[in-house]
Amino acid sequence: MLHIEHLHVNVGDKEVLRDINLHINEGETHVLLGPNGSGKTTLLMTIMGFSNYTITTGKILFKGEDVTTMHAHERAKRGIGMLFQRPPTISGLKLGKMLTAISRTKREDIPELARTVHMDKFLERDINKGFSGGEIKRSELLQLMAQRPDLVLLDEPESGVDLVNIALIGQMINELLQKDLKRSRTRAGLIITHTGHILDYVNASKGYV
Repeated sequence: MLHIEHLHVNVGDKEVLRDINLHINEGETHVLLGPNGSGKTTLLMTIMGFSNYTITTGKILFKGEDVTTMHAHERAKRGIGMLFQRPPTISGLKLGKMLTAISRTKREDIPELARTVHMDKFLERDINKGFSGGEIKRSELLQLMAQRPDLVLLDEPESGVDLVNIALIGQMINELLQKDLKRSRTRAGLIITHTGHILDYVNASKGYV
């Protein structure tokens, strides 16, 4: 599903990642633990393809295709999705409209999908505007559930979430990583965390420090 080979990444003039090698097979969920500032988020942003993360050496293969030079929207179309630790507030864009735009499910299924994660009352609200920490995470995961990516990247999914919400978020992540019956594919996941609390709710195939 994902093969990273001898990856070196600069942010500005500073080399943040050096000689990273990572292989994740279909159906596997890997977790990467490390302190703040160790480069975990840089790795996810680079896999997702954001332009201010410059690959100087190495390559990224996704489902056998070299995506090293592709833009983020091209990678998203191919099946990579990401939950951000600090997603932006988007004034003027309703959550329901976003879900319709990115969804691989039928439009009429979106309210029911939102209802299953207690987000149905948020569909007419601007994305993340006035949302609590737990509501932001549920909104992000709902968008991933609509997108149905083959590779799910999760940046500190337990960050800013209270104990009541973290169990629901763990359940949502587990559902997201289940086999996609409509497409006969088992998703893969990469979770980064510095606390490890999410592992009380989500099983990982392999862990790295």
